[in-house]
Amino acid sequence: MTNSARSQILLLLPVVAVFLLFLALPMLTVLSESFRTFEPGRIGSAEGAPLTSVNYTELLLPVYARYFFQTYWISFCSSVVAVLFAFPIAYYIAKNASGWLLKASISAIIGLIFLSALVRIYAIQLTFGSAGMLVPVMSALGVNTNSRAYIYVVIIAGLLHYTLPMSILILVGTIQNLNPRLTEAAQSLGASALSSHLTITLPLCMRGLISAFLVSMTFGVSAFAIPWILGRGRVLFISNLIYGRFSEVANFPSGAAISIVMIILSMLLIFAISRLASLLGRT
Repeated sequence: MTNSARSQILLLLPVVAVFLLFLALPMLTVLSESFRTFEPGRIGSAEGAPLTSVNYTELLLPVYARYFFQTYWISFCSSVVAVLFAFPIAYYIAKNASGWLLKASISAIIGLIFLSALVRIYAIQLTFGSAGMLVPVMSALGVNTNSRAYIYVVIIAGLLHYTLPMSILILVGTIQNLNPRLTEAAQSLGASALSSHLTITLPLCMRGLISAFLVSMTFGVSAFAIPWILGRGRVLFISNLIYGRFSEVANFPSGAAISIVMIILSMLLIFAISRLASLLGRT
């Protein structure tokens, strides 16, 4: 082994140690806890509690399907809307903004990301909530602000406060790396501006679009405060269910099992979408 390779390994050791200590070990602890038997009245499982698969089999009950469906469906809708809105904004910034305008746009988007979460959530609540300033307008339009569909929309609006700026930043870099001569060549051969964007720009941006979608989806699935506040107790995500298991009923094994299933489903979703993106890239 050369001195350079040995030095690289030594530099990686602290990183590996931190990874094992703060990520791998806690996740293994959660995995082990998910197979333990829970005794009501205790906080977590007893030391040396027998192994069981009940914590996983009970997740097959229909009542749990509602939490998983709400989480992934609302996150999916929010991610799609975020990408649809982010692409034209990112395209304008990347192609038309220059100098101070480009810097100001990027700074404003980054500033939105670092804005306090509670400020954004309660801003949505005060605007679109059950006692928000737009409730009279919604009532005049015949919109039932107490319906589940309306609550879904409000939660999606809350998620967009995070997913939209992140999607724009991802897509700005993708669009800036495009070769403008490709669309110019297509238009010089008779293609319209719309057709050249649909056949050249969008396919070349597909990896960036998929990345923006995955980042938005990951944030939406793991959201906690947004559905907790904006959902009014009627629409809850998996994160809220996990919190209830750990904090309210102290059923650590059940909460751990839900956490593991959530991680597996999210990883399968990421793998499926990434695989789809690879297949689309080959065509």
